[in-house]
Amino acid sequence: MGTILDDFKLNGKVVLVTGGSDGIGKELALALGQAGAHICINGREPKKLEAAKEQLKSSGIEVTTACFDVSDVEQVKLGVKGLIDKIGNIDILINSAGIIKRIPLLEMDIEDFRQVLDVNLSAAFLVSKTVVPSMIQRGGGKIINICSLMSEYGRHSVSAYAASKGGLKMLTKNMCVEWAKHNIQVNGIGPGYIKTAKTKTLAADGHPFNDLIMTRTPAKRWGEVKDLCGLGVLLASKAGSFINGQIIYVDGGITSNFGYIKGE
Repeated sequence: MGTILDDFKLNGKVVLVTGGSDGIGKELALALGQAGAHICINGREPKKLEAAKEQLKSSGIEVTTACFDVSDVEQVKLGVKGLIDKIGNIDILINSAGIIKRIPLLEMDIEDFRQVLDVNLSAAFLVSKTVVPSMIQRGGGKIINICSLMSEYGRHSVSAYAASKGGLKMLTKNMCVEWAKHNIQVNGIGPGYIKTAKTKTLAADGHPFNDLIMTRTPAKRWGEVKDLCGLGVLLASKAGSFINGQIIYVDGGITSNFGYIKGE
């Protein structure tokens, strides 16, 4: 007889992680690989994919790479078909590919706005729509969409990003509504402010943005990428089989806090 810990194991599962060659995508790929899954990492830069593959393999993880543009309809069709032909059906999809352009609304060109929506929102629709039919045929699957605090909030100069992540939140819920009857669970992870190579300078002591995060976050720290991994394994595993249509924020409490008065 198994234990509850067995429900978190992913042995024999195949996971596709879009945007999996760096950042949050790569860290989730590592976590799900450590839980036993075969990992397929997607990206558009072959050198970055190979470097990520070698890093994951050094941890004893089975890894396949898939180089295609997730916002291009034909590339998605061919890329997903190539993966299935090579290693079998995809059991778990993590839509992690994303970009941000920090441009005020009045200065943003429509091409920039559309590109952000294409990569962050439309791509999740395209890849999911391509993968889901085989999940339905086999009686189930898991989709995890990487949302954001900007799925809830706005900030200066990130209008396209916030619009895309707000849309991804509602796409997640609608995927649940349409596909739950096929035993497909679709959920979102909403990272708070996570310390990465891209945010390292912002997280420095004395930086105004770091002061804002320390003020707003009850945990009084930035998140680490590893803080997302336990939730990723839960949502990908049998243990999370009745969690569906949820956006779960991993944010140190920031979404619960209106702010502090100086001196509190």
